[in-house]
Amino acid sequence: MEFTLAIFLVAFILLVALAFYYEHPKAEIPQEVDQRIKLYILHYVVNFAFGLGRIFEKLGICKEVYLIRTFLYGISPWKNDVKLFIKDLKFAKVKVRVYHPKAPSAGQRRGVLYLHGGVGQIGSIGMYERVCRFIARGSDSVVVCVGYRLAPEHPYPTQFWDCLTATVHFMTTAQDYGVDPTRIIICGDSSGGTLAAAVCQTLVSRTDLPKPRAQIMLYPFLQAVDFNLPSYQQNGSVPLLLRKRTLTLGMQYLNKDLSLIKDVLEGSHVPEDLKLKFSKWLSPDNIPMEFKIRGYKPSASASYSEELHALAKPVFETTFSPLLAEDAIVRQLPETFILTCEYDVVRDDGLLYKKRLEDNGVPVTWYHAEDGFHGVLFLIDYGYISFPCGMRAMDNVVNYIKGL
Repeated sequence: MEFTLAIFLVAFILLVALAFYYEHPKAEIPQEVDQRIKLYILHYVVNFAFGLGRIFEKLGICKEVYLIRTFLYGISPWKNDVKLFIKDLKFAKVKVRVYHPKAPSAGQRRGVLYLHGGVGQIGSIGMYERVCRFIARGSDSVVVCVGYRLAPEHPYPTQFWDCLTATVHFMTTAQDYGVDPTRIIICGDSSGGTLAAAVCQTLVSRTDLPKPRAQIMLYPFLQAVDFNLPSYQQNGSVPLLLRKRTLTLGMQYLNKDLSLIKDVLEGSHVPEDLKLKFSKWLSPDNIPMEFKIRGYKPSASASYSEELHALAKPVFETTFSPLLAEDAIVRQLPETFILTCEYDVVRDDGLLYKKRLEDNGVPVTWYHAEDGFHGVLFLIDYGYISFPCGMRAMDNVVNYIKGL
């Protein structure tokens, strides 16, 4: 018995060591980050998941992404929510989970469509159970979490089309769920923010549907043109989303060769004519100086590769990079809430979209978590694992929804 236990412990230690050998990016967490020691621990847990996934794939057990999904699924709440009716449904063949407040309402409620993050490969309805319950309870809204199909089983842009399909279905059947179809809010975090922005842009041309009441983007990824913006330079080693991992996940999502990463990070995929076109929207000059004081060095222009541009062409599509939409689309978007976190590589995506929206006359409510980091909202309502800055940010989201 003791010998068997010893063998098991040795095997476990070797497995952990191998996992960190395959995935051990260095983390640099500033003192100002909320509960930084806890974030360090989470960083190593995530690294372990990625490293273990890589080992399993090399051994032919399963694909890396499948192990990561299982590991990061999250712990579902132990108890049923006494304040909500929760039901799994399908909206035109797309899986959804509907959270409906039990308390009677004097009239039709707001509806919130939640598009989860995970770079189109990792997230799920179950992972966001606590987030959606929190929003439904706090805002007294009907929340619909969309379980869009994931890559690589369902290649990009399946995720966008599933989200659009579920959104259109909800808009046309809203009253069946006690929801006012003119008060539907489209919300998403991280790559779910990408999807929310892309869906709202697409709905601009749908005159047969009511206009969304608002869009909510929580630390969204919005462009794959410039990975040398101030936030990428300052926060490239701050968990939970590291600079190189951002592009690695993005390339896997698009089913592209990971050997492209280095040149894409340097910007070699962008031809001069597009650099000129996008500069008015993506220029670091559009980012307030207060966000450059922690250090920013303008990057040298990389040599252009026509071959790389052809391979990376999907990153210029607005379903992947909504920040590249034309002004004619942007000016028709609904009022917007944007959450940015100071210690987040995609912070400046949110800041740049905020400016674009405001320049085009779209009202924007902005909340900046000065001690926040990417992914902090996913951890709300987890007790000790939760971060105070995440709770404060989510309270602001809920209060915004209540005001619509």
